[in-house]
Amino acid sequence: MEALESLAKEIEAQLGARAQRVASLPQELCFEVAPETLLESGRILRDAPTLKFEMLMDLAGIDYLEFRKDEWQTRAATHTGFSRGRLEEEELVPPAPAQGARFAVVYQLLSVSHNQRLRLRVRCHDDAEPVVDSVVDVWASANWFEREAFDLFGILFRGHPDLRRILTDYGFVGHPFRKDFPLIGNVEVRYDPERRRVVYQPVSIEPRVLVPKVIREDNRYNPALKDSPQGPRS
Repeated sequence: MEALESLAKEIEAQLGARAQRVASLPQELCFEVAPETLLESGRILRDAPTLKFEMLMDLAGIDYLEFRKDEWQTRAATHTGFSRGRLEEEELVPPAPAQGARFAVVYQLLSVSHNQRLRLRVRCHDDAEPVVDSVVDVWASANWFEREAFDLFGILFRGHPDLRRILTDYGFVGHPFRKDFPLIGNVEVRYDPERRRVVYQPVSIEPRVLVPKVIREDNRYNPALKDSPQGPRS
């Protein structure tokens, strides 16, 4: 914990007003920077001798549209399935970016030199057309990661050398990881034996509420047998 706090102080000293610390889980460190200072902050984090975050391990988009509206509690299960109570432990839920921004981008950084990790977050100002600068020139590994975030979330990366879809099919409409994208999708594909090719058609799945449930055949949960006397052990 002391090493984590020491790293946090060094980041604050190097980035100054560019960065703001964000509440996170124990043993994790997260800072948020403004989109205007993303590239400058990234170069400082990479090049400062006391930081040396040379490697971008991962990059992901976030959609806060339904943030804290979820009723599922998925941290534990019972024999009757997951409960539908909201988890009220606020310290376990990281806060949304400032000013209610819907989209954000998170960068998972690793310092090989100092064996330290950092999560960096930047929010997108415009919900209708979320845009941030590409960090490909800072960390080359961001290339395909940014394409993935563009494909799944519709986040645009200014200055990316080849920003196009990477996971979805040609001609795909929409961004499937957005919270307002239907779970069943919009279209489905099938093989048409008459045309002898794969064709698109409107999705035929009926929308339904997904209720996760754990089913166990275990007498320990049977009230009639729970307190019954046990026979002699052989």
